[in-house]
Amino acid sequence: MESRQDYVLWFEECDLQSIPLVGGKNASLGELLKAGIPVPPGYAVSTKAYSLFLEQGKIKKKIFDALKSVTTDDVASGEKASKKIRAIIENTSMGYELQDYIGEFYRRLSKKSNVPAVPVAVRSSATAEDLPGASFAGQQDTFLWIRGVDDIFKHVKKCWSSLFTSRAIYYRTKMGFDHEQVEISVGIQKMANAWTAGVMFTLNPATGDSSAIAIDANWGFGESVVSGECTPDNFIINKITDEIIKKTVSHKTILYTRDPETHSVIKQDVPEERTDTQCVVDKDAIELARIGKQIEKHYGKAMDIEWAIDKDTPGKAKIMILQSRPETVWSDKKVEPVMKVRSSALAHICAGLVAGKKVN
Repeated sequence: MESRQDYVLWFEECDLQSIPLVGGKNASLGELLKAGIPVPPGYAVSTKAYSLFLEQGKIKKKIFDALKSVTTDDVASGEKASKKIRAIIENTSMGYELQDYIGEFYRRLSKKSNVPAVPVAVRSSATAEDLPGASFAGQQDTFLWIRGVDDIFKHVKKCWSSLFTSRAIYYRTKMGFDHEQVEISVGIQKMANAWTAGVMFTLNPATGDSSAIAIDANWGFGESVVSGECTPDNFIINKITDEIIKKTVSHKTILYTRDPETHSVIKQDVPEERTDTQCVVDKDAIELARIGKQIEKHYGKAMDIEWAIDKDTPGKAKIMILQSRPETVWSDKKVEPVMKVRSSALAHICAGLVAGKKVN
């Protein structure tokens, strides 16, 4: 007999063993919580919920029939299939059982957060994304500042349908992934009311240097950084000494934030007095790097991390980690060491003295 844990799970109930049920993103959020990393609370709508939706709506055959005409040499075929499939999913009603599970957990999350109809990010979490060797990350949709159960249901379906964007269809077809083998979960996570946000790599993405951490930051929500729409502030921090070794304060022109009237996400110009102002103070950049090292240690590999500093905590920066996935660009390459390997620390020092180099 199936239980509610087949359909909805708190992030705390997820870990990397849960990927088939909750996808890479939600599994990672559960892992972060287990490692003591600050993560906004939330829950996962499982892949079984998605399968039940397809079954109850009697739409599975229609979806996979529409994919039969897709070929890698005809981009238009993927776009046509995508449009048709997404409309089928988004126009199919969600069964009462699923509505009860998803709605009840949303009410509990609002109570836990002490905010009526708490604003959430609704994030896709596919079973094949965020995995080494596959570049599925970013192919499915995320929706920010969603409030109320009806909007939750609507955007969960939008996330399900984003498993069939033309880009995702084309990529799976090209790489030989079976469309039926890739399933999707959805994460519903309390929205971080970000004053500033961005991404962090636990290596230098420009060089592959694993002794450094790189942080990109902009005002508002991190979408402006992730999408590449802005030139962010950049910090390079030495992992050993926790010192900022390079800092670039950029001219920042746009940001994403909440519209206080409509309670939706809007894009707006950065106020003039903040365009050339450093958006993360040094102390917070160093604390971010410390958390990045903790995440890397937990996973045992270089990580690509999305973060925010929540402005709902007056007088004290509250750093929140929103997502974390293995870094894929440098992790697949062999990075040459900066120095030649020596037999001992003494040999290293002697070699430096002979070469006339300063030894710290």
